[in-house]
Formats: sequence, C-alpha cells, structure tokens
Amino acid sequence: MFTKATFKFLDELAANNNRAWFEENKPRYESLVREPALDFIEAMEPALKKFAPSFRAEPRKMGGSLMRVFRDTRFSRDKTPYKTNIGIQFRHALGKDIHAPGFYVHIATDESFFAVGCWHPEADALGKIRDHIVKKPEKWFTARDDKKFKAQWELWGDTLTRPPRGYDANHPAIADIKRKDFVALAPLSAAEVAGAGLVKLAGKRFAETAHFMKFLCEALDVPY
Repeated sequence: MFTKATFKFLDELAANNNRAWFEENKPRYESLVREPALDFIEAMEPALKKFAPSFRAEPRKMGGSLMRVFRDTRFSRDKTPYKTNIGIQFRHALGKDIHAPGFYVHIATDESFFAVGCWHPEADALGKIRDHIVKKPEKWFTARDDKKFKAQWELWGDTLTRPPRGYDANHPAIADIKRKDFVALAPLSAAEVAGAGLVKLAGKRFAETAHFMKFLCEALDVPY
C-alpha cells in the first residue's frame, strides 16, 4: 500500500505545487497515492462491517472515500491548487458531507492521524448533540471516559469561551456542551502508515471509538 515513496511524493508536491509539475508527475501520483489509497479503502470494508455497519468504504476515484486532491481556492488567500496530504473518510451511509459523523485517516509528511466524530457540525446537528448530552450526561461520560477510548484518543476542536445560550452554566457536562466540534484524534506514525499492518491498526483504533460514535449517532437519530 503506502510506502516511504508516498511521503517523498507529498514532500515534492509541497515544493512544486503547480499544475505543470503535477501533470508531469501524475503517473507517480496514481501509483504512490491514489492506487494505494483505494487499496486501503477496499481492504477496510470488511472491518467496518464488523463494528460500524452503517459506515461506508467506497474505493472510487471520484466521489468515494478518497478525498479530492484539488484544493478549493475560491475563498482562500492560498491559491496553490493541490492538497499535500491524503484524506480518507468513511462516511455514514446517510451523510452526504464531512459534517456527518465519520471515520477519517489523515496522511501527511508533517503529521498523520486517525480522527472520528463530527467536525464543524451545522447548527441543527450541533444543537442535537448538545441536547443529548444535557439529557443523558452519564451516558456521555461513559462514552467519553471509556478506558480503551481514552488510552489512544483525545478530544479535539473548537470550544466556546462561554456556555451557549439556553444551556445551564452549572450543568456537570458544561465543558463539553461548549464544544463546537465533537472530534477525537489518535496518533499515526509514518512507519505505521508505510507498514504492513495499517488496515489492522485502523480497524482496531476505530473500533475503540464505538461508544463515542454510537452516542453521536444516537444524538443525530441515525443508526450506528
């Protein structure tokens, strides 16, 4: 699957982030990035079916689990056309974008990691998650503080400085209710990315988040 040459290509792309270089090196992109990514995605399908049957591994060149290499530069000062990381997302069957609960793999030369949860959920979804925590704080604490989860995963993302309007500032879970993202990260080394055990490791890490992901799915009224 992925090799040290994958990271070398990403480094070179960062140093030559222009269309002419990319077109000249597209065969290398195919062999070092896209093909290994699609192989990884395909290999993850049986694992996902075991512990998260509502999530999809879709090994398609476009529109599947592999995220586009092209950057959206419309509203960015950075006009470089290509992403210098590999993004792979296993979306919920009912989710059409990155705001739905999902499992994610990020591969880059500066940092690689696993991620799960809801990143920048829209206002309605964010409200549902907060309300679910208010109604079932003990269930939230059980999911958040699960030993296997805490051993490898850390909650991450933006947080409000004050409690959101309409929520009790003295609620026992107010620190989490203030979260704007419900995402957890787990580290992933370059050696693990390029190693033979990446699929097994990804399956193990994602399975550790079952209680956390089940809570989010329950809050959003979708099956886990």
